[in-house]
Amino acid sequence: MRTAGELLGPGGLRRVRWWALAGVIVLTALLSIAWFTPALAVRTIEINGISAIPEEQVRERLDIPEGLSLMRIDTVAMAERVAAIAKVRSAKVERVYPSTVRVTVDERRAVLWFDAPEGAHLLDRDAVEFAVEPPPIGLPQLVTDRPGGADELTRAAVTVVNALPPALNIQVEQVLARSISDISLRLADGRTVMWGAADDAERKAAVVLPLLTREGTVFDVSSPNLVTVK
Repeated sequence: MRTAGELLGPGGLRRVRWWALAGVIVLTALLSIAWFTPALAVRTIEINGISAIPEEQVRERLDIPEGLSLMRIDTVAMAERVAAIAKVRSAKVERVYPSTVRVTVDERRAVLWFDAPEGAHLLDRDAVEFAVEPPPIGLPQLVTDRPGGADELTRAAVTVVNALPPALNIQVEQVLARSISDISLRLADGRTVMWGAADDAERKAAVVLPLLTREGTVFDVSSPNLVTVK
């Protein structure tokens, strides 16, 4: 079998090498231009997913130097800085060529609040305290002895709220956590749902709404196989 050199001949092989070298030089030049010059500088910042967080606060955390090439930005570090904002659950930063930085934010949303001397503390679905401010209208209040993100009862109460059917969640005024096995829901109309422990949530969620159609004031689903109404 003949080699490539034999097929092309000395002159043809030299031309292939020359074009290959020229291609490398051109590619290197283009990469250098993109990397070191403002040719691919960031010109647009697109921020998605924010409603409670000021856009300017996100831009400040991105901290993109003027004229920096899109190729040189550290998207991981930028996402970490944005995610450090108290009301941010997670953040993602992407390059969109030729000149856009796209930021996607997942904001923390309150599922419970508890009262404290400094004001109302908001808890998200991960039991993270992320703000001290007036709670949104209709947000259930947590009532327990030592509320807080590190408290076992608080985390159990958040687990219960996360499991509630939306049609029940909007009716809940207070979540009372007396112990791990004694969590109850006080509804806006004065009725009480005895939920019990945070486990078996799927089965409890399945039986609680039909049970609430009955007459009564106390609805016990702590044992979903033996529900009671008083």
